[in-house]
Amino acid sequence: MNRTVLIIGLLIVAAIVAILFMGLGKDPAHIESPLIGRPAPGFALKAVGSGETIDLTRYRGKPVVLNFWATWCRPCWDEHPVLTANAQMLGSQVQFLGVVFQDEESKIRSFLEQRGWAYPTLVDQAGKTAIAYGVGGVPETYFLDRNGNIVAKFAGPMSAEDIQSNLQKAMK
Repeated sequence: MNRTVLIIGLLIVAAIVAILFMGLGKDPAHIESPLIGRPAPGFALKAVGSGETIDLTRYRGKPVVLNFWATWCRPCWDEHPVLTANAQMLGSQVQFLGVVFQDEESKIRSFLEQRGWAYPTLVDQAGKTAIAYGVGGVPETYFLDRNGNIVAKFAGPMSAEDIQSNLQKAMK
């Protein structure tokens, strides 16, 4: 066997093993967003019920909790009352926004009538907003500071404690 081929092969195998070793112990469900620390992608989406177009820039000057969800998502059903309660508790201090994608407006309205409605819910018809944020699945929530920068991301259903701890980053 050629000694050069053997050495190159061993280097390739060592590099692959090193890369795999670095990934041990990391949670594959938790992937840090490259958007953290950057301005949130802008959007203007139609609100469920009113049909009013709501632009994200409208909320500059206050922290925003931006929750991506869908009616067919069981964890979203469980998380919704927690979001609603926090939105009601925080009132005008923080703006909560729901963005629904891969769903029908009639199903969204039915969901909101059953589960409660405390903040604007917007429809992302083509899914372009979810793509801009890199949403991998629902529920997924982004926390924006007063300047419109993303300061945190949470994947999965949140508890009240999760909301409060991530909001602390947005309210600094």
